[in-house]
Amino acid sequence: MRGLGGLRKPGGGLQSGANSGTIAGMNETTPYIPPKVWTPPESSGGRFANINRPVAGATHEKELPVGKHPLQLYSLGTPNGVKVTVMLEELLAAGHRGAEYDAWLVRINEGQQFGSGFVAANPNSKIPVLVDRSGPQPVRVFESGAILLHLAEKFGAFVPTEPAARAECMSWLFWQMGSAPFLGGGFGHFYAYAPEKIRYAIDRYAMEVKRQMDVLDRRLAEVPYVAGENYTIADMAIWPWYGQLAKGLLYESGEFLQVHTYSNVVRWAERLYERPAVRRGRMVNRVQGDPASQLHERHDASDFDLRTQDKLGQ
Repeated sequence: MRGLGGLRKPGGGLQSGANSGTIAGMNETTPYIPPKVWTPPESSGGRFANINRPVAGATHEKELPVGKHPLQLYSLGTPNGVKVTVMLEELLAAGHRGAEYDAWLVRINEGQQFGSGFVAANPNSKIPVLVDRSGPQPVRVFESGAILLHLAEKFGAFVPTEPAARAECMSWLFWQMGSAPFLGGGFGHFYAYAPEKIRYAIDRYAMEVKRQMDVLDRRLAEVPYVAGENYTIADMAIWPWYGQLAKGLLYESGEFLQVHTYSNVVRWAERLYERPAVRRGRMVNRVQGDPASQLHERHDASDFDLRTQDKLGQ
């Protein structure tokens, strides 16, 4: 019988790690049969096993810090976090002084997103979170797409006002919100982070990611920016995921996915990366890569020159 445990290498024999559901301590060809009622394992394995849990809510008391600026961002330099820091840097570059912000680092691998203050700001315990303190009462905004839209409407920037153009921008913004889980939680997880390489899972999500890249490539053959003639929050939402993928910066998967073949996406990705605000936004709350590209926290524009990790000697 042909099952997931029987996937074959080109030269014959079983492919190591091909079984999609092995049970710890048992032969890897033993199929996983789901029980009637699921119970969480002692460890789910993989890079984020220590913070995975089936319940919400705070695990410890810790208030969020508050800086001097009207906008307080609690985040990490993942693609979802980069969306918001790019937007904030673009707003400042466009002369919107009210967009000054403090960016506080949230180390999700240490479970800091489960502190009581963070959970009060985002019951879903995911980065990024924005607390807008520019008005009489603080306003919490969570989910990266909601933050982008909040800022765009607050400052009247990077979102069209004409109905048809706005609808196009919103469509692509929410295309990203719906599509990226297949790239991150699907392909990225099984290709880069899962404790074993599962061919079915990698094939399934690689197929979908390449389809998504083709969607973008066809769109960008027609227009310079995703929503049309102008740079918008749709580009800011999509670039940290699909632009960085096109540049070979996600999951070391560029060759595997042959990202260079999506020439229109590559051209668009390079065009955006030339923007100084995009480069700065990518540095904020970043904790990996070249120390000169890591600005763990941002509280002033001068921090880009003075407080990157190479300058701090850490």
